[in-house]
Amino acid sequence: MRKFFVILVMVCLPFSASAQRAEKAYWWLLEQGKTFFRDGAYGQALMAFEDAKRDRKAMFEQMEQDLIVVLSTQEVRRMRDSLADVEKYIAENHLDKAARALRELYYRTPRDSLGDSANNALKAIGALKNYPEAEYWLGEVYRIEGELTLALKQYKKAHEQRANLENQAFDIEILYKIVDILKTKRDYTEMEEISKEIVALDTLWQGDSGVFARNSMLRILETDGISRFLTIYRYDNINVEKIHRTSGFFYYASGRHSNALEHLMFSFLIQSTVIINEVIRSNYGFEFTDIPALLNAAQGNPAIVDYIESVEYYKTIYYLGATFYATGKTAPARNFWLVLRDGPEVTQWSIRSANQLQHPFIEKAVEMP
Repeated sequence: MRKFFVILVMVCLPFSASAQRAEKAYWWLLEQGKTFFRDGAYGQALMAFEDAKRDRKAMFEQMEQDLIVVLSTQEVRRMRDSLADVEKYIAENHLDKAARALRELYYRTPRDSLGDSANNALKAIGALKNYPEAEYWLGEVYRIEGELTLALKQYKKAHEQRANLENQAFDIEILYKIVDILKTKRDYTEMEEISKEIVALDTLWQGDSGVFARNSMLRILETDGISRFLTIYRYDNINVEKIHRTSGFFYYASGRHSNALEHLMFSFLIQSTVIINEVIRSNYGFEFTDIPALLNAAQGNPAIVDYIESVEYYKTIYYLGATFYATGKTAPARNFWLVLRDGPEVTQWSIRSANQLQHPFIEKAVEMP
């Protein structure tokens, strides 16, 4: 039924732009599609996103042609590719269409990056035909309809076109969607590669300085304990918290415990920093001293309780202990399990921690298909 829905909508798409809507700006069509999507009108959303793509492409194709017409004249060709001279010519001759094309280009592309080259300006206008936001939202429609292969194709297309994103930071959301679908499809090899792309956005993790930071953090966590670790280090890059967490769980499950340890440590640090900051914000005079006191203070704040659940904080703590144990470091492993066993809540992770404290073991590695 879902495949029939997709085929039916795609058959109708060629008629949507001319027969079913008045002429509207491509960005307006994108917003209209989002409204349809949120209302559950997925067929209408799909058509709106396709219309947005089509209109943006048509607009920049026309602007490209308008500029080509100017650049093709003999007088302009004698200017030897000088963008400044071309701009002056356009202004003096009141060539409004070409002027509009350049204004639209400069809105999205810094003029200095074009190197005073009219040909570079023309190439840049041509590159603006792509609409990654529309590709992403098409992927969202396919995902909600269960067409994961089509959704994955759209997310990848959006990522490839990321240079045109209105908000460059949105690319990380696209990458997370790709990772989630690859995990569902059990394509663990590609999932790991895309996960590394997201991790590469973590400036504290990257390069020689990142290696030094990780080694220093692990040393403090292992020798001085959890509370000392959270007293010395704070890090609140929430954009990469999830990828560290899911990578940590993945590496532990596949038996790569050293990799798991570093990622889970980063996830735990980010999660804990967010919790500490929120407790301090909501409890005037609170000063972090140890993690048991922090967990007790967090219990009185529903927002923090929800956050703890959403980021799987207790599961992160449990597996951070498990990775320490799996790498032969029993003392820090016990410290993490004790936090959960003696914590303010009885959960599966506190029960599992109690069992580990009595009879510690390394979970069997899962062979990823």
